[in-house]
Formats: sequence, structure tokens, C-alpha cells
Amino acid sequence: MKITKHTIGRLLLAFISIASFISCTEDFPGNVESDKYTDLKSIRIVNAGASGQEILEGQINQNTKSITFPRIDTLSDFENIKFEAITSEGSKLEKEIFEIPYQSGDTQREIILKVTNLPRFKEYKAIIRFKVPVYGANLDAPSYYDYSSNALGNPIYPSLATANTRGTGFDGNHVLIIERGGAGVHLLEVNKLKNNVIERIPLNMEGVTGGTLTVNMGAQAHGHSYVANLSGAHASPLKLYHWSDPSKAPDVVANINVGSLAGAAVRHGDTFSINIDKNGNGYAYFMASSQIIRLKITNFKEGSEPTVITSRINYEQWGHYSQIGTTESYIISGHSQPFSLVNNGASASYTMKVESLPKSLTDIKIFTFNGTRYLLGITVPRGAPNGTSATMYLYNINRGSNIVDALTALEQTAIDGKVAPHIFSFEVGTTVNISPGTQAGYHIIKDASGKDEKLMLYGATSQGGFAIIEFGVAVAED
Repeated sequence: MKITKHTIGRLLLAFISIASFISCTEDFPGNVESDKYTDLKSIRIVNAGASGQEILEGQINQNTKSITFPRIDTLSDFENIKFEAITSEGSKLEKEIFEIPYQSGDTQREIILKVTNLPRFKEYKAIIRFKVPVYGANLDAPSYYDYSSNALGNPIYPSLATANTRGTGFDGNHVLIIERGGAGVHLLEVNKLKNNVIERIPLNMEGVTGGTLTVNMGAQAHGHSYVANLSGAHASPLKLYHWSDPSKAPDVVANINVGSLAGAAVRHGDTFSINIDKNGNGYAYFMASSQIIRLKITNFKEGSEPTVITSRINYEQWGHYSQIGTTESYIISGHSQPFSLVNNGASASYTMKVESLPKSLTDIKIFTFNGTRYLLGITVPRGAPNGTSATMYLYNINRGSNIVDALTALEQTAIDGKVAPHIFSFEVGTTVNISPGTQAGYHIIKDASGKDEKLMLYGATSQGGFAIIEFGVAVAED
């Protein structure tokens, strides 16, 4: 090799670099002990209550660096809440007096307390809970009855392990499974599922014929079972069946000649929604793209006035149409578009922004439990960009005097590019399914005096299974 002055220069530079690295490695400082401790040993609020004389002792969790206090009277001077603390020698609270915002409807606030011993410091999260009546569900103590692919509970329910089951239903007492083949269409008693007992109750299928698929979707409502077929073309009828007794042949609620119904699409029955009151009166909906067949339901089993209504947004054939309580308001939702607040004719009064909630959140339900208004939905694992997991999400939407105000307030919590924060979630399945039969539901159990006692949430997805989660009412605890 020919040695030049450039070669010698490069070798010299490499030698200097290696020497510097070895020197730095040898001189790298180790852990230096310090007497500047910043531990919080005890803390209390000393001016709580209307009189400013109440003392609230804090409980410190050193592992999570958090502090909880007994609930504070809402008549306290929240502009000047004073803390007293015992800390490590030489350290102190950086700030002792705080303004803690409080407005009607708040249940708690969080603030950061900093213990300093310059140049070191340590932060603690103080949870300030307000002494107000407690409403809603106790989300800290759920009971799970899981038959999904989630590893938490039982194995996935066999009928939902394949794509043969796209439709399910739930009314708190039974789960409806619509399996094409295999175990067929059947019910499962919720109380037995809670004890890990599976006893299928088959539905009598006498006279169930016709359609591109004879059975496909359905629902449970007030102890009644509904199953719809799939009409995959105008020449294929759209049929809806009803059972009040699973052992008896069903009533034919509707047998619609789709080709003769003005404005109908070519594929109705991929999803099905029914909204009826305790007397069996209301409407059923079959969505297909922007075209929706609305069917009037009377006395549970009488269908009439099939009408095509049109949604401003195309929610595709996997959309859901859910009534809000007994009001005239409904939610249209689907895996590909943000949901809309509509009337029973699909006229929209509010549409959520795309970025406010998780993509593909669908089958939206809005309900009130124990004085708190909630929004429930489930994501559809159809694949990117709309989602790869079936996850139930629950949101508190109690702010606002009406639904539009509540949804507006929810959207305002979606900040810094993040979706609105949920208060509970549960993943049912993660198997991507290009035909996303995915449902959400809820049921409220009342006590002997008619007060809300338990809240049950339900989520199911094809190739993912189903799960029921149960909560009691929230209880005020100090």
C-alpha cells in the first residue's frame, strides 16, 4: 500500500478518536450520592369547609407519587386552598396555596405538588375529590363475563370463532347468536353465562326461508327475538322474523319485495337495528350505503309502511340506527364515517368530527344510568385505516342540557391531536374481518323500588367473540 501524507493524517485522526473514547469511558461519572432529598412524608389541607377550619389529611402513595384526600366541601374557598406538609430535611413545598377550579358537575380535580431541595425536586399528583352526590356507575369494580378472544376470561364462544356468525343481540337476559350452520340460531341465558354455563336454546326455524342468506342479522329487545335475512339483490326478498317463544314457529314481521320499493339499494340485511318500546312499538332499520329501509313495528310482530329514507352520509351496509331512550333522536353510526345525530327520517342535526373519537367506532348507544349520561360504542376490526380491533369504549357525556350540547362538550375534550378521553374500554377481539359483524349494547337492572342498580355493557364481533361487563352504582367513599 502506498503511504501518503493523507494516509498518515487519517491514521493519526483515528488514533486520537480512539484515545479520546477510551479516556471518556474511563472518566464517565458514576452515581453520585446526594443529601438533597425531596420526599413528602405527610400532607394535609388546613382550610377546607365553609368555615375554613376543616383539616383533611392526605394519604400518600410513594409508588405512584399520588395523594388522595377525603372529599372536600364544595363551600370551601377554592381560590386559596392551603397545604401543609412535612418533607425531607432541607426541602419544602414549592407552593402552598392553590386555586382549584370547581364548577357544578365536577367530581374531582388533579393538581401537581412539587417538593424542592435545589437543585433537585419531586412531583406528586394530588387528587382533590369534591363532596357532591355521586352518580353513574362504579367503573372501578367491573365484573367480567367474557367469551371473547381476550385472554381475560373463557375461551372464545365457538359460534363466533368463524365468520359464519355476523349477527348477535343482547337484552340483559339473553344473548342471541345468529349462526349460519353449525349450532344455528339460538339464545344463551345471561345468568347461566355468569356461572360459566353454556346451554343453547334453539329458535324454531319453521318457515324461515328465502333471501340471499336465509339468516344473517338480528336483535334482542324486551325478551323478544328478531332475525333478518340478507337481500343481496332486488330480486331477493328482505324478510324479518319474530319470536316471543323460541320453541314456537316465528311470526313473519315483514316480507319485502325490494325490487318494488322505490329507492332501495341492492343489499339490505348486512346490518339490522330495531328500536321499540316496552309495548313493542317503534321502527326497524336496514341500512345499505346511503339508502335505509325503515319499517314500522307495532305490537312486536306487525311490520308495515316500509319506506326508503336517505342519509346525507354514506355509512355503507354495516351501519347502525339507534334511538336515544324514548326520545325522537337517533344515532346513525358506521365503521367508515363519524356518527350523526338524526331523527327517524335520517335528517341530521349534528355530525361528529372525524378526529374526535376512535376511527371505526360504531353501533353508538346513548343512555342514562343512575343520573349520568353515557355514550357507548365499539370499533370494527375491518383493517386499516379504519381499525384492527373490536374495542368497546364508554364516555361520560353528562355535560350539557341536551344531546347536541353534550356531544359538543365531548368534542372539546379532543385536544392536541388526541381523541376524546374515554372512561372505560374493553377489547373483545383483534382478528381483522372484512365483513365486520360487530355489535354493542347495554342493559340497566333496577331494584325493587325502580332505582338503577346495575349497568351491563355488551360487545360482540365476528371471529372475536362476545363479552358482558357489569357495574354497580357509584358509591361515595372517603
